[in-house]
Amino acid sequence: MSSEEDFSLVDSQLSDDTLEGVQNLISNQKKIYDLLLEEQKDLIHSRDDRREMTKQFKRRTEKMTLDFKKDELSYRDQLTLEKAKVDQLKQEEGDLMRQIRQVQAAIKEEGVQNDYLREQADVIKAMPDKKLVFRGATAEADDWEMFEMRSEVIYPMEGGTALITFEEEDVAQNILDMKTHHVELGGDCRITVESRAVELMLPSAAEINSSVCPNRILVSNLPKMDEETLKNKLEIHFSKSKHKGGEVDECEYLPDSGAVVVTFVEDNIAKGLTECEFHDVRMDKKTSHRVKVTPFLNGKITDLQTLMTTCPRTVLLTGIPHVMDRETLQDLLEIHFQKNGNGGGEIEAMLYNPLGQSTSAVFRSVSPDSQRE
Repeated sequence: MSSEEDFSLVDSQLSDDTLEGVQNLISNQKKIYDLLLEEQKDLIHSRDDRREMTKQFKRRTEKMTLDFKKDELSYRDQLTLEKAKVDQLKQEEGDLMRQIRQVQAAIKEEGVQNDYLREQADVIKAMPDKKLVFRGATAEADDWEMFEMRSEVIYPMEGGTALITFEEEDVAQNILDMKTHHVELGGDCRITVESRAVELMLPSAAEINSSVCPNRILVSNLPKMDEETLKNKLEIHFSKSKHKGGEVDECEYLPDSGAVVVTFVEDNIAKGLTECEFHDVRMDKKTSHRVKVTPFLNGKITDLQTLMTTCPRTVLLTGIPHVMDRETLQDLLEIHFQKNGNGGGEIEAMLYNPLGQSTSAVFRSVSPDSQRE
């Protein structure tokens, strides 16, 4: 209950017309006024407290806002920094992946190189042995000989033509300069032929890649015996599994080296045999002979350069009619071009191909320094 209500109860007991009543009323009003003043003070204090609290909250809010902005800026800077770190890590990851790919490619290339070197080692191992004797003579390091390449060209001849190889280049050139030749056949009969230069396409340089054949071996250091018997003995020996052999497809004798090439049906047999270089092959019931087994090399031409070459001593005769038998006409042609009066000279070789027939001439290298014919 409020103080006003308390005073109203007192007022009801006293009369306002009496002095005591008026004094009581004044006293009560003073009390009310004092109470109001106290309430006013309390309200003022409360207002001041609230204002102060408002200021504090405002300052705190401003501080928190400022801190928030600072934190936001800090977070943004931190986020930018972290993004930069992430980008840097991605860049480093990309660099590492490129390095990994480069290393993997290098490892792969190294593996290919190792395989190539291993194959080259097998190729070198397969080279035939050659005994050398050093006699104390030395030479410059650059003074070494190139490999010699000998060519063999098959030249198809047309009908009614002949090839004549002279001993001297000047004679061949003289026949070419005369161009038209009248050859006496006896009596009043003669034929007219035309001389032309012979041009051949010859290899000038070749690059050959050697590789080890997977199903062939080269057997050397063989005894002197019948060729067929030798091949049969080798086929029997290398076809047995106890000798690390297998089914033999064929045996080929190489007369130039005296070695034998053994070809197997399967590819994995040759490698096992070449790992053991020497094999004892039974040639008869009592004796065995130690043979050498090496890898067989396959050669593949990887680069071939050619050039057109004119044979300096060979001449092509064209327009020869078929008027008599081959041997007689060839003899008459040879006699005609041997005579100095006809511009000819000594003949080394001659080949005549009559009309309607097919003949091929073979041109071979004769020496490293002379023209291939």
